[in-house]
Amino acid sequence: MKKNSKSGIFILSIFIVLLLVSFFFITRNDKKYTNTKKTSQIISLGEEQYKKEKKFKTKGFSIENPNVILNPYGNSPLTALILFETEEEVRPKVTIVGKDELSTYTNTFEKSKKHLLPIYGLYADTLNQVIIEIDENGEKISKTVEIKTEKLPENMILPTSVFSNKEKLQNDLYFYTPSSTGYTCAYDVNGDVRWYLTNYALWKIDRLENGHLLVSTERLINSPYYMTGLYEIDLLGKIYTEFRLEGGYHHDYYEMENGNLLIASDDFNNDDGTVEDYIVEVDRETGKIIKRFDLKNLLNMEDGKSENWTSYDWFHNNSVWYDKTTNSITLSGRHQDAVINIDYESGELNWIIGDPTSWSEEYQKYFFKPVGDNFEWQWSQHAAMITPEGYVFLLDNGNNKSKIKEEYVPAEDSYTRGVIYQIDTQNMTIEQRWEYGKERGSEFYSPYISDVDYLGENHYIVHSGGIVYVDGKNSNQPAGFSKNATLVSDTVELMNDEIIFELKLPTNNYRVEKMSLYHEKEKFSLGEVTRLGSLGKTEVEKEKFQPFLSAKEIDDTYQSHHIEITKEIDRLVVKGQFLRKNEVSIVLYRNMNWKYYDVVVSKKPYTALCVDLFTEEEDKNGISITKYINEDGLIGKYSIYIEIDGILYNTKEYVEF
Repeated sequence: MKKNSKSGIFILSIFIVLLLVSFFFITRNDKKYTNTKKTSQIISLGEEQYKKEKKFKTKGFSIENPNVILNPYGNSPLTALILFETEEEVRPKVTIVGKDELSTYTNTFEKSKKHLLPIYGLYADTLNQVIIEIDENGEKISKTVEIKTEKLPENMILPTSVFSNKEKLQNDLYFYTPSSTGYTCAYDVNGDVRWYLTNYALWKIDRLENGHLLVSTERLINSPYYMTGLYEIDLLGKIYTEFRLEGGYHHDYYEMENGNLLIASDDFNNDDGTVEDYIVEVDRETGKIIKRFDLKNLLNMEDGKSENWTSYDWFHNNSVWYDKTTNSITLSGRHQDAVINIDYESGELNWIIGDPTSWSEEYQKYFFKPVGDNFEWQWSQHAAMITPEGYVFLLDNGNNKSKIKEEYVPAEDSYTRGVIYQIDTQNMTIEQRWEYGKERGSEFYSPYISDVDYLGENHYIVHSGGIVYVDGKNSNQPAGFSKNATLVSDTVELMNDEIIFELKLPTNNYRVEKMSLYHEKEKFSLGEVTRLGSLGKTEVEKEKFQPFLSAKEIDDTYQSHHIEITKEIDRLVVKGQFLRKNEVSIVLYRNMNWKYYDVVVSKKPYTALCVDLFTEEEDKNGISITKYINEDGLIGKYSIYIEIDGILYNTKEYVEF
């Protein structure tokens, strides 16, 4: 027994020694693969604003000698923050002096001893006059503060013509979002720029119930225009909340009565590789997705094809509208020339507005029968909504005006219009109640984007934002598809069928919202950005547990791809120039574990209006590709490797989540 015991102890000792030796070599090898240079970090807008706010001081400043900070967050040049303290609680009133009564703005703030007054609507390149008035200790005090602003950027888009019937207008502003060049900005009734953002913001811009604005983030989640989510901001450019979505955001959102957000999003993991056919409801307090609507479950993807239909961008939803009265959601499918309405609770299809030609028999029951005179269907429409009267109001772009290719109407004979339909869901009839734009002919023809707004009964905005001329002739193609293109954005405000405002710009703009400069419910406050939601977990294509791999140092071949690696607050970003024949993976290494994330070298999927064709130059030199790896599911420090055509390169950098 003693002999066997000694033998067992000897074998165990040998095993432990071998284990320690193996551990020594593996640990030493692990150090070999563990990089020591931290990849460069991109500071988020939220982090930047937090640093700036630490310098905002009210102490030691009075109304006679206030602390004036121009463009306090660095992204809204025609705003300022005025800070001071008073001995007792007072309600300051500010007046931003304009050129006339309709370009002058006032606001009265809440009672306080510490005052942080956001000042909006300054003129560029001007010594602006801002009057502050308070009533303290029974004494009325007035102070005029002069604020000098810088010139507008050279690429700021200025109106080519402005018409204002000032007897019928108030001092609201017209907020625009760009589609090609330009800034997210606001013009007053005189056509002067009174606000703009320098950071990128696309799609819809609208005011929330709390007075803040909701705009897209500046970060892409996928090309060409799918953003990571939305920012809740004020006009100073301060971000209060960031809503992140795993499918990103495009085109439109709707704030529901309970505060939740219905958002046009994508499901990038769907088996069909489709885009712009997915709606989510986001819980306002948590940022979590609590409801999903997948249009592939409702419609036949092959039905109702317009000229712009593709197998992956088959519906192209560009608007979201919730109607409380019917508890339903209205959506606009540009590539099927169809406005659809679905039940909020069940997600089932209620009805379809559009020409039923080329739709399957099973869907014919959802279409309306036209009644009345002068009826026309809509084509490639945008911005569908339900008015307080229960009418359907939309922007009819007017592309082709037929489902039959041989009957297409050419661009030079087409027109864009705002149109209001009255529908009867019991008898399934539809009647045209109102229109504007047809009488303007092809000069008002916008083959893409554009908007309508309901301002009150018989009071509307019709925005033809995507007018394109190529060599002097109307075009059916969006900006960027042709050389020698001339762009026009034409916004018309009508009251009782009379034009009371019109503004033309030499560019294309997505949407227009008419809003006041200040809002009674808006409250400015300091503090960090609340980041809600998630970008989701990036799929790992391959994972290896392996202590030894052959990795190459960076060479000329690697450098020819112009690879850039950066870290954002919640994801790793890798950019490079690749040929479509290249096989590329981003590889993250940690504790002998290798995670492979494939990089797809293609213009498709997720190209929307673009086409998946490589130009001769791109076939020769490659195209710029970006791969995002989200933080979800990753904890700790990872060394970064890149595999190109079977060769593993060590970047010498690491990323930490």
